[in-house]
Amino acid sequence: MERGEQLFAHHFFSFVESYVIVVYYFFSANEHKESTMANSLTKNEYNPADLKADFVKTYGGTESSVSVFSSPARINIIGEHIDYNGGKVFPAAINRYLFVAIRKRHDTKILYKSIQFEGTHQFDINDDFAYDKKDDYANYLNGILSQLKKKGYRFDCGFEVLMASNVPAGGGISSSSALECGFAYAVSETFGFNIDRVEIAKLGQMSEHKFMGVNCGIMDQFIISVGKEKTAIVLDCNTLEYSYAPLELGDYRFVVMNTNKQRRLADSKYNERRTQCEEALRILQDNGIKINALCQLTPAQWEDCRKFITDETIAKRARHCVYENQRVLDAVEALKSGDLAKLGSLLNQSHKSLDEDYEVTGIELNTLASASQKQEGCLGARMTGAGFGGCAIALVHKDKVDSFIENVQKEYTRVIGYAAGFFACESGNGVARFN
Repeated sequence: MERGEQLFAHHFFSFVESYVIVVYYFFSANEHKESTMANSLTKNEYNPADLKADFVKTYGGTESSVSVFSSPARINIIGEHIDYNGGKVFPAAINRYLFVAIRKRHDTKILYKSIQFEGTHQFDINDDFAYDKKDDYANYLNGILSQLKKKGYRFDCGFEVLMASNVPAGGGISSSSALECGFAYAVSETFGFNIDRVEIAKLGQMSEHKFMGVNCGIMDQFIISVGKEKTAIVLDCNTLEYSYAPLELGDYRFVVMNTNKQRRLADSKYNERRTQCEEALRILQDNGIKINALCQLTPAQWEDCRKFITDETIAKRARHCVYENQRVLDAVEALKSGDLAKLGSLLNQSHKSLDEDYEVTGIELNTLASASQKQEGCLGARMTGAGFGGCAIALVHKDKVDSFIENVQKEYTRVIGYAAGFFACESGNGVARFN
């Protein structure tokens, strides 16, 4: 799930933070109406083909010496707040990308710049990197470097970086993880470390834990590292075993709706939820339940041992984890069998649990979900990401997308007092060299 953006969402690439995303998987040329609508609502796009030229304008030299890498955003179809509880999740990479241009230097300096903001963050490869609030988004990059150095990777020189992003910051689609994993992959390729994709994901997670101070799960980094176009992955966050599943939605589309309310995990009690789940697990283990993670329980097993947890809040957190994990398994089967109505029902159940048992929604997300669920052509809707703002998703018939957006927008603006925006994207690939 989305986490670790308490700085990033407020600062880096925030020029695109005010979007709601309409996600069109398997977008085809003959869907002209959808294409026209979605493209007309995509604003402030950066053309990555310009990044090498902009790099040379910034740092000098030639374009041939510059390498560019891409890193996607993601959505999670279902399976929220269980990645750190040993659960299975069902995310997909989308084609909203952050881009990293990088080149080695002849000295030991490190320079970070972004297309969207003036100013330079300067360090030295021999620094003992430590979190510093004034370093802004550079903390995410230095966190990766600190983990690489702790693992024994050696840098023979410094480097310079220019970044650009079409990933909305703070929108619940993992802008911070895209930054971390994209940067880690770029550094690995540039310095010949040849770190595999799963290890890239682990680097991002450990940077969050050890450097940023956010006890996140690994789902975001994992899908961003290993994602493939036109698929989602079924990921067991307890073992890191995963498999690809096709995304075939027929005449339906995922519509991802941004509350335009930034949520910052350190401020929104993410760590508190994790602590509560750890307490539930400890209580069960102390009472002889032989599990290593809450999501190892089936719903039936949970009902048998639920009596050991007397604190109702702790019990609700655990209940969400167990039943949400089962919903993931059911959703995968629903997609494999083409039962989109079942998938929509599972989305609704997931949101209800996230609202009532995990309590991470709030009026903005609840308004989007409830308004969506009432619309003709919508099979189901739920919040996605960390919650406390960010995004919700809905499964909507392609012929109803325009009216769906108009009606949900009207209701959301009436209740909340401000509007959302929209842009289109498709399923995407994981971290890669950009050509």
